[in-house]
Amino acid sequence: MALRSETPPPPADHVPDAPAPSERPTSAQLKAEIDSGRTGDKIPAHDPGLSPLGTDDEAAGTPADASRVALAREEETRPRRQRASRMQTGHGANRWVMPAYYGAIVVAALAVGLVVWLLR
Repeated sequence: MALRSETPPPPADHVPDAPAPSERPTSAQLKAEIDSGRTGDKIPAHDPGLSPLGTDDEAAGTPADASRVALAREEETRPRRQRASRMQTGHGANRWVMPAYYGAIVVAALAVGLVVWLLR
């Protein structure tokens, strides 16, 4: 039996580069910012979407204005946002959350077991 590789197949193994600053950014550049990991939302990895960011707007005949995309790119890549996203995971300052959650489950199970044992 062969072990499965943890490396995803192409194109998922491609880590996209962050796009260069632009005076007229597009929604594709915003998606590249997210995929490159610069927004702090996810790890750097190619994310093939069923309908890429901005497709709905373009299909409706109202593509996103470049100034709004520029504002979104600026807001998404702020260092404050990246720090906050790291703190919401198990890799930041809140490492105690999951152990506390598991501990609460164990305590609840012991309490239920004790009640059942006492009521026998």
